[in-house]
Amino acid sequence: MTDVFAALASPVRRELTALLLDGPRSAGDLAAHFDMSRPSVSEHLRVLREAGLVSERRSGRLRLYRLEAEPLREISHWLGPYERFWRSRLAGLRDLLDEEDL
Repeated sequence: MTDVFAALASPVRRELTALLLDGPRSAGDLAAHFDMSRPSVSEHLRVLREAGLVSERRSGRLRLYRLEAEPLREISHWLGPYERFWRSRLAGLRDLLDEEDL
């Protein structure tokens, strides 16, 4: 899971995963969304691929990238208890603030 967090630490890589939410895209299409060289975008895609967040498939001359959900599901499962913790705390704060309005 550490490699997934490290991969998602970059804003560029988070944006790449967001672009892949709509389905597979070519490396060129993804690179067109950034003001950086195509090799730089390819390096970010490599990091995402090594973390298991994207898969790559060749289609003729194109490389198509697809978002892989499993690593994100694992993070969501790990974060679940923390989310419940903060929801509980915020509900308590809301109740306290509501009492103050009385």
